[in-house]
Amino acid sequence: MAFRFNFSIDEHENNESDAHDNVDLQLCSPEHTQERAEKTKQTADPVADSSPRPGADEQQDRTPSKKKLLFKAAKEHDIPVDLNKALENKVVERVSDLCYVNMSVVEMMCLDGTDAEGIVSKSVSSHSDLIPGVYEGGLKIWECTFDLIDYFSEAEIQFTDKTVLDLGCGAGLLGIVALKGKAEKVHFQDYNSTVIDEITLPNAVANCINEGSEMGSGGDGKTSAPPSKRPKKAACSPDALTKCRFFSGEWSEVSQLLLNSNKPFSKYNIILTSETIYNPDYYGALHDTLAQLLDKNGRVYLASKAHYFGVGGGIYLFEKFVEERNVFRTSIVKIIDKGLQRCIMEMAFKDSS
Repeated sequence: MAFRFNFSIDEHENNESDAHDNVDLQLCSPEHTQERAEKTKQTADPVADSSPRPGADEQQDRTPSKKKLLFKAAKEHDIPVDLNKALENKVVERVSDLCYVNMSVVEMMCLDGTDAEGIVSKSVSSHSDLIPGVYEGGLKIWECTFDLIDYFSEAEIQFTDKTVLDLGCGAGLLGIVALKGKAEKVHFQDYNSTVIDEITLPNAVANCINEGSEMGSGGDGKTSAPPSKRPKKAACSPDALTKCRFFSGEWSEVSQLLLNSNKPFSKYNIILTSETIYNPDYYGALHDTLAQLLDKNGRVYLASKAHYFGVGGGIYLFEKFVEERNVFRTSIVKIIDKGLQRCIMEMAFKDSS
């Protein structure tokens, strides 16, 4: 079973009505997956876009919701003593120098009962990648994640000895890149505990085990073929994982857990976040979280679409929101004009050096 990024094709706003029929969460046989892929190639532009898709009911109203947001309690997730347990029943693959679990396999296992939150079944039944207050898209690797990883290299962002937060981490690839870049500490946060347990934490483990493990290879930055065997039981290198902590829950709840914890906590030099500004309802919570957790001279690197059709958010709307709050200064440091416009934003406190 090949690894899929689960990107959807949605180049123009007038394609929004097709969202119900192009559900990204594919939990089907390889043959069915291949058939769908061929149909997609015949009917869509080859440029992929991973914009979050609302459910069928939510598409009827494009106006941002004014509903009261739900506050999911924060929880810290322990790293297993036996690191091999984190990779049990997982298929580990590699793209470039990053290892991560095949999400299709995880999704199917979740449907078999390993998902205590039930987010996979709810996503399938509601035909939605986003269910506010229930599931916030962490089972997919969204396109802008790779934009931000590319930017780290282009801008020569240094992680050495930095404290880093991967906010809304999903697969955790941004934080893993920071970890490989010799960050002093890397913390991962996602809304859903299932995402942390079944994807983020296993991905971090997979990148810290012996390189001799048998995994799919592919150094061209493209999807690799799955390994012929499960990863061998490998001697683990726990040193890097001791730098990591993993959290689930809503942003403000995680902030309070960190700030009020008995464990030592220092604010982050760097906060990384990708495709977290799709819903304007969340802007206040995100802004406050960044303000509470970022070091006074720290930097936020945020990747986003220019606009998210169907959910209403986007980089320029968020930029305006931040300007009105008058806490951070912002700069759009990169624009990617391929398909839907995508951007990288840098943020820092206005009074920082």
